[in-house]
Amino acid sequence: MKHVMRYGTLGPACREQHILEQMLREGMDGVRLNLSHATLSASAPLIDAYHAAANACGKTPLLLIDLQGPELRIGPLSCPLTLHTGERIAPDTIPFPDAVLCVLTDGQTVLLDDGKLELRSDGDGLLVLRGGMLESRKSVALPGRSIQTPALTDADKTHLSQAKAYGVTGVMQPFVRSRDDLLAVRAALNDAGCADVRLFAKIENTAGIEALPSLLPYCDEVVIARGDLGNAVPLCELPAVQKRIAAACRKAGRDFTVVTQLLDSMTHRPVPTRAEVSDVFNAVLDGASSVMLTGETAAGDYPALAIRYLDRTVRAAEAYLSALQCDPCKNP
Repeated sequence: MKHVMRYGTLGPACREQHILEQMLREGMDGVRLNLSHATLSASAPLIDAYHAAANACGKTPLLLIDLQGPELRIGPLSCPLTLHTGERIAPDTIPFPDAVLCVLTDGQTVLLDDGKLELRSDGDGLLVLRGGMLESRKSVALPGRSIQTPALTDADKTHLSQAKAYGVTGVMQPFVRSRDDLLAVRAALNDAGCADVRLFAKIENTAGIEALPSLLPYCDEVVIARGDLGNAVPLCELPAVQKRIAAACRKAGRDFTVVTQLLDSMTHRPVPTRAEVSDVFNAVLDGASSVMLTGETAAGDYPALAIRYLDRTVRAAEAYLSALQCDPCKNP
């Protein structure tokens, strides 16, 4: 059977070459760099450390860059902001992008940081329904509201023009809404001499779900990005949406990645939950071509250990599938 790729995410927790070497030796195949928080040029030391680690381990340095795209994020904060449940704040307390401020009508729900915080707009400002700590550049989602923004930001265009120089092997386009978004990225890659770079279409909103059949011919891999996808649909319906996307990809013969909170508890704990291990296992059984850790390796306390659990769980799932192929009667 085809090898399931194991990806981690670059960040402060794995900026040292020796940690990246540990992650690669624990089974990591490649890394993602989130360009919503940094630029390629500013990330050069981290990218260099990764390439050096891959060379030391005898591995091909697969590097995916995750563009900003049409994703909405708050601006920088001078320090983390604590929002208390039940308090009311002025809209300018949070550095929202203009595209958000323009549509903050009464009754509009505002989700921050992949839905961890929830606010509601009313005539007196924003009421905090679910509080917490808010940091710079966290995501913003307005359920039920469609905001039209360009597929590529100016920063994205710069990053794509630099992709070849930094050894980028794949580009992840967030919040894909139509094939036009993918065509814009592919054209920019071609102009940059990167026709061989793989294009990953991140499904993160209802537009992407609805357009999926028309997207499949224009990407190399689909990303089931459950963070913002869990804001776009009722959370309890997210597993069904994941299953439907996976089934559509299998039917079309298109690779797909499952990402977000696979081993989230390992951000601060050395052992994952049983539910998380089952989640990874089932993603492989559903036919995922890749699984990816994000905050667990970028900002977690146990980046190499998280990769070890990811790798061993994927191995167990691959062994289970191999046994079924050898003896279908073993399938319960």
